Amino acid sequence: MAEIDHIRNFCIIAHVDHGKTTLSDRLLEQTRTVQQREMKEQLLDSMDLERERGITIKSHPVSMIYEHEGKEYLLNLIDTPGHVDFSYEVSRSLAACEGALLLIDAAQGIEAQTVANANLAMAQDLEIIPVINKVDLPSANPEAIEHQIEEILALPREDTIRASGKSGIGIQDILSAVVNRLPPPRWAIFPQARVLVFDATYDAFKGVICYIRIFSGEIKKNDEIVFMGSGTKTTVKEIGRFSPQMISEKSMTAGRTGYLVTAIKELSQIKIGDTITLTSEPAKEPLPGYKEVRPMVFSGVYPLDTNDYTKLKTGVAKLQMNDAALTFQAESSAALGFGFRCGFLGLLHMEIVQERLRREYDLDIISTYPSVVYKVTKSDGSIINVDNPLFLPDPGEIEQVEEPTIRATIHTPNGCIGDILALVSEKRGFCDHTETVDADRVMLVCTLPLNEILIDFNDRLKSITKGYGSMDYELGDYQPGDLVRLDILVNSEPVDAFASIVHRDKAASRGRALCERLKEILPQQMFKVAIQASVGSNIVARESLSALRKDVTAKCYGGDITRKRKLLEKQKEGKKRMKQIGKVAIPQDAFVKVLKTS
Repeated sequence: MAEIDHIRNFCIIAHVDHGKTTLSDRLLEQTRTVQQREMKEQLLDSMDLERERGITIKSHPVSMIYEHEGKEYLLNLIDTPGHVDFSYEVSRSLAACEGALLLIDAAQGIEAQTVANANLAMAQDLEIIPVINKVDLPSANPEAIEHQIEEILALPREDTIRASGKSGIGIQDILSAVVNRLPPPRWAIFPQARVLVFDATYDAFKGVICYIRIFSGEIKKNDEIVFMGSGTKTTVKEIGRFSPQMISEKSMTAGRTGYLVTAIKELSQIKIGDTITLTSEPAKEPLPGYKEVRPMVFSGVYPLDTNDYTKLKTGVAKLQMNDAALTFQAESSAALGFGFRCGFLGLLHMEIVQERLRREYDLDIISTYPSVVYKVTKSDGSIINVDNPLFLPDPGEIEQVEEPTIRATIHTPNGCIGDILALVSEKRGFCDHTETVDADRVMLVCTLPLNEILIDFNDRLKSITKGYGSMDYELGDYQPGDLVRLDILVNSEPVDAFASIVHRDKAASRGRALCERLKEILPQQMFKVAIQASVGSNIVARESLSALRKDVTAKCYGGDITRKRKLLEKQKEGKKRMKQIGKVAIPQDAFVKVLKTS
């Protein structure tokens, strides 16, 4: 067992697709943690979705033994997610470390999430080792990147290591720097046992598996423990390390990273960032930084085939076992049948959950227009949270509606500033200030309503900047806004699946777009159908779907025009009566087409 001075806990942080997982592979190879015959690319990314998209969704810890100058060191690496949706998990993973490798692509340079993750690491007071990755690329420009590191992150360029996760350049230098430049485990002399839960997953056989970092004390098998945040008491069934498979041990001491299995069977009972201590000698104060994670984006998820409702219910429940941040509750829609209102951390989280439902549970699903949580102050002074447009009170009962905002950091080439500012303005945002990154790039700091970036903001940002732009955001404050519920009426009947909360200035244009789209998609009826968009009792847009008409004048050949007119008037009267009693059945594929393009 390694002495505490010979333990190093570190993580790798970077922008998406800057090579974190590939670098982890090389470190595992270099320290012979994984045999060559067992090695495969992106070893720590276990999900197919992670491999395909080149993103890390769940953090994966691993312990490595490294020999340096005749001494053995235990290196605990935590591979962290890079996307903004998982920033709380990143912050907890950072809290489990004393140092971080900050990875920067030698061709792309510092991106939005590079700055965000570096700031998170600095806030945790971690020692940062900057690493310029992919230096073997033909387009690599490490000198320019070193200048960016010094200018933007205020880290000395002499500390930078040049490496390549693909070809193995600089891996030995990185391992030496981890041993020499990172401090040994902190807070180890605290008298009582304190253990940080920085992640958790669900296993069908073992139940909940907590990923832990022991800060002080010792945890043994069969110890009685308590989770300080939730107050849950339980017994340690198994404890051990990742190498990278789970290897059980009798006990774990201060400074070590590994896993812990208890009698808890539901992931919702475990809170990420919670502190574990012994019931026999409990710690007085928990480790800092714990907070409750709340979903920010809500969307209705329905099966295309109503017979798949039970299958969808099972799928969502199983996904929640491995993802405590996912929330769901049953809801029904007159148009779409039975489904669930799901809460997600953000857009990528929503996309991943929906993709996993399609793949892992073989489900055809449709999701409604995503919404955020609004704070509504009613006329009687009460405040309610609204995450579903259908629950927004009548305009007469509303005193004020507040919407969540974000503080976005956008990195863009110089030539695209005007178009980016126009996009931000169109989305009801404003630019707080700009910073020059280097001769070619600029960083814009903007404030935007969260609701406005839900659908196409990132796609349009990539289009404007030809793929070179990147964005990172953090949640801001709630701000009052002139927000209204936009309803779509078909033949004077509201269709709940198309309801959305929008800004009053955008209600007419969005309503017109939806009405035009529905006019193209809906099948013609035997009578004329009005498709309307309304805000309260005001109609803000309208399209008419013309009626199917039988040619009643076909049998009139020759003769007086009054004969034809008589037949047409008779048909007109029939259409009028039909319209009064007729109902429009909207086919399922119409919802699919509209919701996929809205």
